[in-house]
Formats: sequence, structure tokens, C-alpha cells
Amino acid sequence: KPATFADVVRRFDHLKRLGVNAIQVMPVAEFPGDRSWGYNPAHMFAVESAYGGPKAFKEFVREAHRNGFAVILDVVYNHFGPGDLDLWRFDGWSENGGGGIYFSQDWRAETPWGHTRPDYGRGEVRQFIRDNALMWLEDFRVDGLRMDMTLYIRSVRADGEPNLPDGWSLIQWVNREVREKFPGKITIAEDLQDNEWLTKAPDEGGAGYSAQWDARFVHPVREAIITPDDANRNMNALRDAIEFKYNADAFQRVIYTESHDEVANGKARVPQEIDGGDPTGYWAQKRSTLGAALVFTAPGIPMLFQGQEFLEGEWFRDTVPVDWDKRDEFRGLVRLYRDLIRLRLNAAGRSKGLTGQHVHVTHVHDDMNMLAFRRWADGGPGDDVVVIANFHREPRENYTVGFPAPGTWKVLLNSDWTGYSELFTGHPNGNVVAEPGEYDGQPAKATFGIGPYSVLIFSQPKE
Repeated sequence: KPATFADVVRRFDHLKRLGVNAIQVMPVAEFPGDRSWGYNPAHMFAVESAYGGPKAFKEFVREAHRNGFAVILDVVYNHFGPGDLDLWRFDGWSENGGGGIYFSQDWRAETPWGHTRPDYGRGEVRQFIRDNALMWLEDFRVDGLRMDMTLYIRSVRADGEPNLPDGWSLIQWVNREVREKFPGKITIAEDLQDNEWLTKAPDEGGAGYSAQWDARFVHPVREAIITPDDANRNMNALRDAIEFKYNADAFQRVIYTESHDEVANGKARVPQEIDGGDPTGYWAQKRSTLGAALVFTAPGIPMLFQGQEFLEGEWFRDTVPVDWDKRDEFRGLVRLYRDLIRLRLNAAGRSKGLTGQHVHVTHVHDDMNMLAFRRWADGGPGDDVVVIANFHREPRENYTVGFPAPGTWKVLLNSDWTGYSELFTGHPNGNVVAEPGEYDGQPAKATFGIGPYSVLIFSQPKE
């Protein structure tokens, strides 16, 4: 049987220990049958009965809040159905075989999921979608909405033409209403077209989303970690992925290496893509965690996909449950993710820079597959963080990069530590002393060693 909301609540302890502070739930609107990803909503105001229905969802959100999790709900407004739609031909007829008065009746009806796009120019439809979005926030107390494939709300065929102006104005209205009625709650767009107007305010002509999923991060990073040959890794593309921002705001983007779209439909989980013959082996462990380290140290809102922290493999299907036995089998890797999350949240007060807006990739060596960058909020000891990544199968000895200041820099994390995996090499590494002298455009430099496919994170202690 499909899992229920209550089943997920029973896994909250794991998420809490991991350090997760928000849970994004895939669509829960009632759909045909009992198994689905949820992107074929049939009854927009009903909660899927197989999951437990509306009361169970309210209890899920309440328990999430008690455990310190925000809940972000995925909603689908680019099409309805396409099956089991009570709204279909609600008026009893259609002159062209379409859906009747509430659906587009011409070329604008076309979507990749069926010709069931709502008529965004019709007042009743606009009110219906607006009321649905606000219902989840008001009645179910969710903390945000992630809108599925907004590209198909603002355009018909994703061909670059924003030819659905009524869809754009509808998005603006919904986001404006959310901002006014629920300040502090978040709306996220899945558009994947690098469109900065999505996260500009409606008053500036933007769509008004708080953030958007960032294709400029996931695709180059994922490519860098699944590519078999080190010579084909592009360090300059990684630099651009790390430094990219929408509207000069790091938190207008959600960054990740796995999502339901990235690990299905012909693609697989990252460890599977790295080494399909041994998706829990050395190469899969090293390069998947290298990608995760970038997710938690690059500026943005970091996101994990279910089971990513314990090497969940193959590809995502709604008929195969998460293999929770792997949580114990790969508890060292779970600890690595937990340590990365603690640093990202500045839990120990030594990595404030990872919570800040600022980033500068100071060192890029394409031939050596080496990369280093500085993160900071205000700058200085306890704030500045230096991240060094080796994207090569061999360790690097006596390697030098620039540092933001001279003095002692303490290693906060070495992803090659054998405590994370008995397969790792445990390449020796410790604190470094940065000597004065310009290097990589920085006022100091330090020399160190780093393991294969590994990340080192340094900060300077407060005096």
C-alpha cells in the first residue's frame, strides 16, 4: 500500500537528527487511483485519501511544526488531471472536444501532460486557483508553496515565448496575495529557465516568487560528479554555478543535485549515474558526497531528495519505497551530511559565512580539477569560510591556494575522513597557517594536502 502521512511522521526523528528544517511534500491533491507522483491532480481542494485525507495532513503539518520543520507543499496549476476531472466539460459540452468553459479551448490548451490547461483569463478559474493556493496556507497551515513547472503557466510550449499573459498575471496575483496575507511564508517556482523576473516583486513587473529551483546549479554540478573522465570535468562551469545569483540575492535560488525530476524519466540517482555497476562503492560514495558538499557550501537554499543522505540508488518510482536499511548501513555518510548541515546552519558558531550572501571563487585550476572559494556574511574570524574541492581521483599534496587573511585556519570538515566511510582514504589533513603574501588575489596563502574527490572546509577561530 502507499505510505501515509502518519508513516512519514514516524521518520521525523531521522530528519531531526540530520538537521533538516523544512520538508517539501510532493502534491497531495486527490488524483486517480492510489499511486502517483501527484502531478495529475483531479480534485484540487481534496487531500489524497490514500495518504490519509485532510485530517491526517493537518496532523502531519502540526507534528512537523512541533519537531521544528517548516512544510512546503508542491502545487500544480499548469494543467489539471488529465483524468478523473469533475471540472471537465462542467457546462456539459465542448465545441471542439476540449474541456468546456473552465479550460482553454484553442491552441493554448496544449501541455506536455494533456490538453487540460485551465483558462487563466476566466475570472472563475483565476479565483479557483487563487483560493486553492491560499487554502493550503490558511486551513492546513503549510509554510510555503512550490509551484510545479511555472514555465507552462506563462507559456504554451516552453519555446521562449511568454505567450500566456493571463497566466503571468495570475501568478503575480497569487504571490501578491501570499505576501500580503501570509508574510514570512515562501513561494518557490520550478521554471528552470534562469529567469530573474520570476523572483522580482510584482510591483517591478516580476512574478513575485521568493525563490526558484536553479538549473544553473544542478546541471553543471551534476555533470561534474557523474562524468567518468577527470579530464572532462569543467571547473569554470562549476565556478559559474557557485557564484550565480538571481537579482544579486543568494537566497532566491534552491540548489540541489537530486530531485524527483533529476532522478527519473531516463535519469537515475547520482550514485547510480556515477557507477551503475556498484552504486554503493567507492566512486559513488566519493563523488556523490562531493556534490553534496557543494550543495551545502555554495550560496542558496540547499535541498536533499529522499534518501540521498544514505546512498539511495536506482531511480525514483512511486512503487518502490525508500530503503531505510541503508540508513544504518551507511551511517557514516549520514554523519557526513549531518556535519555539512550543521556547518551550513552555523550550529557551532564557527561558520557564519555559510549563512551569508557573499561568495568569491578565488581559485580555479581546470587541469588539476581543483577549486577554492570564500564564503562570508560580514567577514573576519568566525565568519570567513574557505572551501577547497578536489575533483580528481588522485590526492593533491603540497597544494597552495589563497586565503582571506594570514594566521591559523582550522579545518572544520574533511570529507575524506574514514569515520564517514571505511572506503575513504583518510588523507591526513589538519589546521593550516596562512602566510602573508598575495596569492589568487587574496592577501595570504596556505599549503595543504587533500584526498581524492574530497572537500576541505576551513574557518579562522575568533580570538
